[in-house]
Amino acid sequence: MALPQPKTYYSPEEYLALERAAEFRSEYIDGRIFAMAGESPNHGRINADALKIIGRQLEGKGCEDFTSDTKVRTPGLKFFGYPDIVLVCGKIIYHDQFKDVILNPKVIIEVLSPSTEAYDRGEKFASYRQLESLTDYVLISQDIARIEHYTRHGKFWLLSEEFELTESIHIESIDCHLPLKDVYARVEFPVKEQPSASLT
Repeated sequence: MALPQPKTYYSPEEYLALERAAEFRSEYIDGRIFAMAGESPNHGRINADALKIIGRQLEGKGCEDFTSDTKVRTPGLKFFGYPDIVLVCGKIIYHDQFKDVILNPKVIIEVLSPSTEAYDRGEKFASYRQLESLTDYVLISQDIARIEHYTRHGKFWLLSEEFELTESIHIESIDCHLPLKDVYARVEFPVKEQPSASLT
């Protein structure tokens, strides 16, 4: 008797049913399900502090911020993902009555990890770009001081970035600033090894 083959395609409905009952989070890309890795201490610190920094600036602007427990879905139901931070302005549009999947994010922020950096820059960003509501995509490095800010201009996305702790990223669409010194205030950067002195 042939052994059953592992399932290689899941419908969006199957994914959501599994995900809502699961203990750990997974993302969905075009029928495939990918388990998400846990976060490092630096990742958690950056995410928490960036959320607090932006949250203080949103008062009175009609915008809300959400953490990495909230999913975002792209048109065509090809992608369901968990951004680290999601910002929505105006009325929130949800996928269904469970209200755990947002369809109209304005700003998405991801904290880069070594295991997911290529994915966040590549396939995940390509999926996010399908969202007409999205105006800004922000990538925050955790091992060095660097924030990259992609801004939508029609069909194009323009990149600006800052490396200095004295600088700040301005997200114009929500009129919020991300000062690097505050984002990285609790981060312990890896210590660079000094080259050993050569013997003569």
